[in-house]
Amino acid sequence: MRIEIICTGDEVLTGKIVNSNFSHISQRLEDVGLDVIWGTTVGDDRVQLLDAFQRAGARADAVVVNGGLGPTVDDLSQEIAAKAAGVDLALDEIWLERMEAFFVRRQRPMPPSNRKQAMLPRGAEMLDNPIGTACGFAVDIGRARFFFTPGVPRELKRMLEEQVIPRLLARSGAPGIIRLKRFHSYGIGEARADTLLDGIEAMAEGGCAKLGFRAHYPQLETKLVVRGRDESDIARKLAPLEAEIRRRLGGFVVAEDDATLEGVVVAGLAQAGASLALAETFSAGQMAARIAHLPGADEVFCRAVVARTPSRLGAALGLDLADFGPAAAARSAEAVRAQARATIGLAMLVDLDEGADRVEFGGTLRIAIASPAGLVAREARIVGGREWVRLGAIEMGLDCLRRFLAGLPIDERTDFERR
Repeated sequence: MRIEIICTGDEVLTGKIVNSNFSHISQRLEDVGLDVIWGTTVGDDRVQLLDAFQRAGARADAVVVNGGLGPTVDDLSQEIAAKAAGVDLALDEIWLERMEAFFVRRQRPMPPSNRKQAMLPRGAEMLDNPIGTACGFAVDIGRARFFFTPGVPRELKRMLEEQVIPRLLARSGAPGIIRLKRFHSYGIGEARADTLLDGIEAMAEGGCAKLGFRAHYPQLETKLVVRGRDESDIARKLAPLEAEIRRRLGGFVVAEDDATLEGVVVAGLAQAGASLALAETFSAGQMAARIAHLPGADEVFCRAVVARTPSRLGAALGLDLADFGPAAAARSAEAVRAQARATIGLAMLVDLDEGADRVEFGGTLRIAIASPAGLVAREARIVGGREWVRLGAIEMGLDCLRRFLAGLPIDERTDFERR
């Protein structure tokens, strides 16, 4: 099935806002095995919108339209959809009642302009929006089934999952059901992961699995889509593939599915009955920020010391640090642990190159973990610009802690470092 995505709005077309909705729709459709063939962005112009709808209706099997369902004069999706489908607009009394109840619950009068959102192409199928006033709908234009969705991201995401994707899967004739399994890894790039996982799809029974990758430095997401008759059939097919992927990627897997690296760290600390104190540089405190807000963090996270220079870090820890040399991380980890009376002290220090960003710009990372069992440390060099170094350093620091809690060596070589 050939699918097109049309995103509407002058603010999207002119770049005033980043079109994250397109990437979310496209990614989610790919996750469930549906192929997006075209992507179109069009402004709030009646002539151009009509042309975009007609072109998509002539070449695609299904079209997801995002935006233009609001109450203002520049929200044109219902009007132009009706014109493209050759029907009139009609008031949907059910949705009008839903909107009125929406405003009553918030103890606010409904503006007259919102009534426009209940005007749908005659004969259109309503797509429910339980968290907003923009009514989604589906209608045939040309040869394609069009699915109209709101531009508000949280409304779009819910409608996409609950209303649009199930209908697209049904129209595609995909047998049974689909499950997406995700592995989040740090330390390996796409090319290496592809090599490590060569032959995984061939292991799947009857060609029921599709493997894919999405790189978002410093992590790599490995996606495995499996089709089956029902949940038990999928579980049976998925189990050996999951196990083989875990075996091949090994310690580089930091989390799976909706879990995060920092969530795994907090869970590991809780399981070990341990507490954590951090000392970090050149990170803007982002290791602490990724941990401190999580559920359960108040039980395991003691404190963080964040500084930019050796002298300031040393002053905060009661140390005399002239530089971020090899001994500085170990001394800092032990000092922050002692100050916070924590089980574990982690120091992540970045000795950044001088000068402006350039091809060979980078930084030397020195990481140390102090615990009742002693001290473990690693040193690595990341090359690739200040922001690249900063993001990599934060991820490496958290990943070293994850490895330590899991009993894995913390110095396994990554694809992002140089020695």
